[in-house]
Order: sequence, then C-alpha cells, then structure tokens
Amino acid sequence: MSEFRAAQFRTALGRARGLGSAKHGVGHFIGQRVSAVALLFLTLWGVAAALSVAAGGYDGARTWLASPVNAALLGLLILAGLYHAQLGMRTIIEDYIERPITKAALLILNAFVGWGVAALALVSILKVTFGAGS
Repeated sequence: MSEFRAAQFRTALGRARGLGSAKHGVGHFIGQRVSAVALLFLTLWGVAAALSVAAGGYDGARTWLASPVNAALLGLLILAGLYHAQLGMRTIIEDYIERPITKAALLILNAFVGWGVAALALVSILKVTFGAGS
C-alpha cells in the first residue's frame, strides 16, 4: 500500500523516467528505411537482370556475372536484403521475446545467420565471377 501512495505523489516525469528510449531505436529505424529504399531499386534491377539471364543457362549467367557492375549490384542486393531482414528480425525479437536468455540467444543466432549467409553469398558470387571450380 505504501508503494501505491508514493507513486501518487511522483510527477509525470518521475514516473516516466527510466521508461524511455534506450537511444538505439532511431538508428535501427533509419537503417530499416534506408535499406528499404535501396532494396526498392535493387530489386527492380534484380528482376530485370533475372529475366535477361534466365534463357542463357549457366554459361550465360557466368558471362553476365563477369561484368563488375552486375557482380557489384548483385552483391549489394544480397547485402541490403540481409541487413534489412536482420534489422526486422532483431526488432521482432526485442519486442516479442520476454525471457532475457532466449532473447539473447535469438539475437546472437540472428547475427550469425545473417553474417553466414552474407559470406556464403559473396563467396559464391566471386567464385562464379572469376570462374573457380568450373
């Protein structure tokens, strides 16, 4: 009962102090929006590129990917998509997972999966681009 009385005498600022922003959400918000805009343009390019490469088979794709511009844009598409997905999953985990240990484990897993897929994708692009293993 004494806690209730003490809470009644606190100001609105005193009750809200400590409940506000952790000051990292703005960066995630901006990152999500910037990556979404980048993905808009990169996805349009990716669809057009996939349609142009579809009939060429593996050799046509290797020829297409040999262009530094195409390889760089494909890498950017993959990295922007993974970054966007990783930020989105991080927000979902932080907002909806309550247990601290589960939350920490899922955040670590989210980071490892994102970095692992990015590394695999970029190595694959470089391997096809430079013709290793053909």
